[in-house]
Amino acid sequence: MAGSFEFVVTRKNPVLVTPKSETPKGLYYLSNLDQNIAVTVKTFYYFKSKSKTNQDSYNVIKKSLSEVIVHYYPVAGRLTISPEGKIAVNCTGEGAVLVEAETNCGIEMIKEAISENRMEMLEELVYDIPGARNILEIPPVVVQVTNFKCGGFILGLGMSHNMFDGVAAAEFLNSWCETAKGLPLSLQPFLDRTILQPRKPPKIEFPHNEFDEIEDISCTGRLYDEEKLVYKSFLFEPQKLEKLKTMTNEEDSNSNNKVTTFQALTGFLWKSRCEALRFKQDQRVKLLFAADGRSRFIPPLPKGYCGNGIVLTGLVTSSGELVGNPLSRSVGLVKSVVDLVTDSFMRSAIDYLEVNRNRPSMTGTLLITSWSRLSLHKLDFGWGEPVFSGPVGLPGREVILFLPGLEDMKSINVFLGLPASAMKVFEELMKI
Repeated sequence: MAGSFEFVVTRKNPVLVTPKSETPKGLYYLSNLDQNIAVTVKTFYYFKSKSKTNQDSYNVIKKSLSEVIVHYYPVAGRLTISPEGKIAVNCTGEGAVLVEAETNCGIEMIKEAISENRMEMLEELVYDIPGARNILEIPPVVVQVTNFKCGGFILGLGMSHNMFDGVAAAEFLNSWCETAKGLPLSLQPFLDRTILQPRKPPKIEFPHNEFDEIEDISCTGRLYDEEKLVYKSFLFEPQKLEKLKTMTNEEDSNSNNKVTTFQALTGFLWKSRCEALRFKQDQRVKLLFAADGRSRFIPPLPKGYCGNGIVLTGLVTSSGELVGNPLSRSVGLVKSVVDLVTDSFMRSAIDYLEVNRNRPSMTGTLLITSWSRLSLHKLDFGWGEPVFSGPVGLPGREVILFLPGLEDMKSINVFLGLPASAMKVFEELMKI
């Protein structure tokens, strides 16, 4: 890329896309699981239609958004604080934010930015609300359509995690696509989140280490402040994933419980990240991951549940316990936590949040979240699936994202950011 070329995105004034017909007003309840992750999740999708102009596509996106948010009416409201002091939605019907934009470059520059993980460029493809100081000042759904000189456009989305987890977001986007194609919704959203209300009185039955406060005795915070954050992706094909499982099982030959791909990969990444960040041996470290509780609740959550059905679960140990032991130790710890996620545990977590009202401390923490089984890369508004798509940055520096790998859907693309010096070490550790 020519060093003198400056990437510029020129935006028109944002417009509010209101629901096509009247929708309910008033305060809308968000469950305690919706309180947990107060961030905006940003993604992008590049489309190039042979049958429609960019302007035609923009008009379809705008019209269908107005229609689909009638079914998902809370996203047309605004986040607020309820009289009980929790995040809720004020269903005002104000609408989603939509911005039309254009760039001074072709799509090749974006492809280059993706391959080199230059997030500052990709950030320009999702609209940030000017002056927003916190999540309450950002509408639940923000859309930017960026047109390219070479034809085609990128749909950039900012979606509130208070409103959607990955499954709910994928279902909303699929409904939006169906609406754009003039089809009825194949899955009606289930909007009543009061089914996940805490018990009365609350009943905390588990320790919930996921909320433990951890002291940064390794001064890792300073490392993040002083060094550039470098983003990279690592592709784990089926052979590599199988190798991790084999390594684990060979080290722990006494165990009759074979490990899953998720457990083996998570244990490997947790151990490697601790080593790369050079934590002190006695640094307490925490692993969190988002477990989908939809099918694990008793009874299971209704189909189309539009909210957070994920429960953060985790464990705390020392860095030395991970780095100083074989991989089977890390994987065994992960497995023990995966097996914990039951209806009792999840309802205990909901009750814990009712009593304590605190979010998980992220010091010394790794949060694994998996999009590898979501169909976000298959959105079709009527002009074909995206040529390519992906996340814009990460919801937090502690996050590792599992993305779909190759077309076979059996590979996993691991995406994370680390301080530059730590990333060099991490890259070497990935060579197995």
